Amino acid sequence: MHLILDNYGTHKHPKVRAWLARRPRYHLHCTPTYASWLNQVERWFGLITQRAIRRGSFRTVRELVQRIDSFVTRYNRTAAPFAWTATADSIVAKVGRIAQAITGRHTSHTVLGRDNGSSSGTGWSPWPDNSCPLW
Repeated sequence: MHLILDNYGTHKHPKVRAWLARRPRYHLHCTPTYASWLNQVERWFGLITQRAIRRGSFRTVRELVQRIDSFVTRYNRTAAPFAWTATADSIVAKVGRIAQAITGRHTSHTVLGRDNGSSSGTGWSPWPDNSCPLW
């Protein structure tokens, strides 16, 4: 089972590492730092920020929650699934550029059946060793 994670540190916790160590079937792949645009949940949070809470002034957490709930209710009346507008090749190229900028090295990829020539066979990772930089 391949799990795609962001680079947040929760999967670095010793309890999580121990759990994963007991389950060798699980393989972690992390999105590169500064690549939240790959995660459509991040896009949803961006919409909430832009359309509901940016430049808002909330005296209580309850007011903030009410504003968000109101936005979600309005949004859901006409909601449609998010759709990728970029091609797979353009996304892979952008991830490669980000990985190169972060690591200082050019990386090749396995995405959608493209073999990166690695012997690990674990699939795509923007990191040269197919791991998260936190490991």
